[in-house]
Amino acid sequence: MTKATKTVAAALAAITLATAFTASTAQARPRFGAGLAIGLGAGALIGAAAVSNGYGPVYVYRECHYERRWDSWGNRYLVKVCS
Repeated sequence: MTKATKTVAAALAAITLATAFTASTAQARPRFGAGLAIGLGAGALIGAAAVSNGYGPVYVYRECHYERRWDSWGNRYLVKVCS
């Protein structure tokens, strides 16, 4: 496991335990403010940890082209070459 995977797993375990211990009996009331705040906070922490460890977005631009090659019998074929 990488460090980022361990961090995410630990954060999810902590959130699960926190909601399990703070939850009372099931009630049918439209109350989602605390859950929304916990979710946004956890997402911000996990996102900040991922970016600070160098796991941010990686942009790779490849330029590919085809080259002609010949086999040992003199038959021509194309090969895709990416730099």
